[in-house]
Amino acid sequence: MLKIILPTAMLLPTALLSPAKFMWTNTTMYSLMISLISLHWLTPSYYPLKNLTPWTGTDQISAPLLVLSCWFLPLMILASQNHLQHEPYIRKQMFITTLIIIQPFIILAFSTTELMLFYISFEATLIPTLILITRWGNQPERLSAGIYLLFYTLISSLPLLVSFLHLHSEVGTLHLPILKLTHPNPSTSWTTLLSSLALLMAFMVKAPLYGLHLWLPKAHVEAPIAGSMLLAALLLKLGGYGIMRTTLLMQPLYNLLHYPFLTLSLWGALMTSSICLRQTDLKSLIAYSSVSHMGLVIAASMIQTQWSFSGAMILMISHGLTSSLLFCLANTNYERTHSRILILTRGLQPILPLMSLWWLLANLTNMALPPTTNLMAELTIMIALFNWSSPTIFLTGIATLLTASYTLYMLLSTQRGTLPTHITAAQNSSTREHLLMTLHIAPMLALILKPELISGTPM
Repeated sequence: MLKIILPTAMLLPTALLSPAKFMWTNTTMYSLMISLISLHWLTPSYYPLKNLTPWTGTDQISAPLLVLSCWFLPLMILASQNHLQHEPYIRKQMFITTLIIIQPFIILAFSTTELMLFYISFEATLIPTLILITRWGNQPERLSAGIYLLFYTLISSLPLLVSFLHLHSEVGTLHLPILKLTHPNPSTSWTTLLSSLALLMAFMVKAPLYGLHLWLPKAHVEAPIAGSMLLAALLLKLGGYGIMRTTLLMQPLYNLLHYPFLTLSLWGALMTSSICLRQTDLKSLIAYSSVSHMGLVIAASMIQTQWSFSGAMILMISHGLTSSLLFCLANTNYERTHSRILILTRGLQPILPLMSLWWLLANLTNMALPPTTNLMAELTIMIALFNWSSPTIFLTGIATLLTASYTLYMLLSTQRGTLPTHITAAQNSSTREHLLMTLHIAPMLALILKPELISGTPM
């Protein structure tokens, strides 16, 4: 663990001491090197926990997410280069420093075996994200988006802290491997019900569950490209990861507590897919599609079977890469047209023919075309849900149909149609942008060949 966290910490002096000419190159190359070293976490293991230190350890659930979080740091730096090109050097340093500071907290949140340390790192990711959105966002509404993000997260996290303290007073430890060994207390008191509800609430807001999702489209629309990638690829996964970890700690008698969450998440997948069909803002459309996909992850995590956990895990990784790729593509459009409105940015295929190929690939993975891991994940989740309760097939089936509909709508409205008269010329796509898209697509294609690396099952 230290061989990743220490080099990540040393990225700070690299960013601060590099000369202006080489700062982007140095930080990108160094962080890419760290992400390549992190691939060793995916090595097969027959132990439930490996790389174990007193406070951290990786297992089949956390290892893929850790690799994903290391992989995204160079991509975020790479994507932000154009966004910051007119800013003074000191602000570029501040921006990269903010991205680097958030990284150790995310790594700690995914790898810690101590619940209080998990809570601290889970909350600490909020502050750099808030700085990114409120300082480097594009529109004046970014302050209200930051306030939404802050208060939604803080209000839901306080019950989580109380339930962790309650758990500590009941069991006497917050160390995860020991908590899994303790026998659940079969009492049916209100305290147990409320603590179970509080355990889930913070992660439901972060995931986000339909009904608690209003902060997400707002934050996505106002955030700079690095903020959008961070939210879509990593911070939403903290919610899914937290649900998978804490449902195992809850009392077995409280399965009744799962019904409202399951109903809301599946209904939400349907509703947000329908909302996507009438969106006019491109980033808002992609943000709502994230809510729809994470609804399936929440539903799968709540029924707690081996298959559903496996499906949720694969979907989290696949969605992280796909959603981030879509945001990067939306950003390349925005940088050329200075608008996110679909009617004003249509018909870009003749001007940017190579970008339309990336759009096609991104949309095909988003609508879960075979043989992508997105399809494997959605099928696994559908089978697990159908096995648990057969009527869920109607909800998941309609949600899949709507996903295909809004994805095709997004593809056709950005690439086809007559070019608006105000777009007479746009700068050509650069090598940097193509490299960024390749680094998103390559892991997705590689994982098709070996999906068990991210399936969350013992390898």
